Amino acid sequence: METPAHYNHDHRHSGIGWHTPASVHFGTAQEVRDQRAVTLAEAYARHPERFGRRPRPPEVPQKACINDPAKRREPAPQTS
Repeated sequence: METPAHYNHDHRHSGIGWHTPASVHFGTAQEVRDQRAVTLAEAYARHPERFGRRPRPPEVPQKACINDPAKRREPAPQTS
């Protein structure tokens, strides 16, 4: 079973551009994306035949959440 620390700081999620939730939340995802772009550009320059097109890292998500508060419905009032 994954721990919350592993899930938030180590595990990279496809839904948020292969970043960790912590990276998106704390604002370091753009720096990580920039580093990935350099690495991909260098790989393409060395061996363009390995790629069908010029590689680019995924866009940085604006937020990372499991239950998006903007999409949350308010519970119906309970009656007896």
